[in-house]
Amino acid sequence: MPKTNLIVVAMSGGVDSAVAAALLVEEGCEVVGVTMRLVDSIGEAAPGSCCAPADIDDARSVARLLDIPFYVMDMRREFEERVIRPFADEYARGRTPNPCILCNEFIKFKTLLKRARELNADALATGHHARIVMEDGRRMVAKARDRKKDQSYFLFGLTSDILERIRFPVGEITKEQARIIARELGFKVADKAESQEICFVQEGRYDRLVERYAKDIPQPGDIVAADGRVLGRHKGIHHYTVGQRKGLGVAAGRPLYVMRLDGTARRVRVGFREECASEGMIVENLVWNDSHAPEDGDRTYVRIRHQGREIDATLHPESKKRLRVMFIEPQPAVTPGQAAVFYRGELLQGGGWISPLKNC
Repeated sequence: MPKTNLIVVAMSGGVDSAVAAALLVEEGCEVVGVTMRLVDSIGEAAPGSCCAPADIDDARSVARLLDIPFYVMDMRREFEERVIRPFADEYARGRTPNPCILCNEFIKFKTLLKRARELNADALATGHHARIVMEDGRRMVAKARDRKKDQSYFLFGLTSDILERIRFPVGEITKEQARIIARELGFKVADKAESQEICFVQEGRYDRLVERYAKDIPQPGDIVAADGRVLGRHKGIHHYTVGQRKGLGVAAGRPLYVMRLDGTARRVRVGFREECASEGMIVENLVWNDSHAPEDGDRTYVRIRHQGREIDATLHPESKKRLRVMFIEPQPAVTPGQAAVFYRGELLQGGGWISPLKNC
């Protein structure tokens, strides 16, 4: 990537984005720090999340030490429209969405990048642990040097043209190296704990969020076994997620797991562990950034959750935006609404959203 002059850094109030800004200042870039206000200051930011009000003050303190301009951009309306409401609607349909991917794609790397351009910036930088590399004449996301902190999974929506204006300064260093740099610079966020929660969900209460924001609030229905027997009743499918074991309210002599959520029939289908494995999945709204377009029968590795291992699979394109993916070995808890992200070695090939291969 050519050296840029003015770079906007998205500063979350954490150590990684603070060090990203510091590394760019050290390079001699003209840096502007920006923190996005995504939720209301009172009551909506979850404790331990990346959007708590105190994070703005932490980011401002880093900008002050680096002697760079700092702004807070109000993106609450965009965040509600592009992240919170779609999240609630997906949950109401019986899917388990990943809001961090939506936030990256629509808020950070579209809305914020657009505002960076309005500031005449040459690029937008973030604290993501990922890298951008050139492969076959195009820019692609690659895994971070620190594999334990790799965040490439969340970035499959970034196409080559967007990557021309993106930088990930901490992608080449480890998390511990970032903390060492922050300590040396006197940043109070040097040993700040990482955010663990979805920023707009209070105390893990997804049901309350769905009831507040979803267009259609899920209604009570049946809990059924794999063979169709009715085992009990539920108060709404938004109280459950695929793979869930505890809190089902029904018993069968040994543990039951949620196999599928059917929003149309208002049905929670449960089964024993061995009944929950899937031979494959459908991946829809596919974004493919690799120059090697998928062909029928191609072998690749896919990750179906951020912290999950990479799974050996074959690809079977059904259209430009839709893939049928067959696992070499059946996999548990393949969750509709989550992301499936494909890798070729260190390179992120693309990704999309999981739908069930068949009704179970």
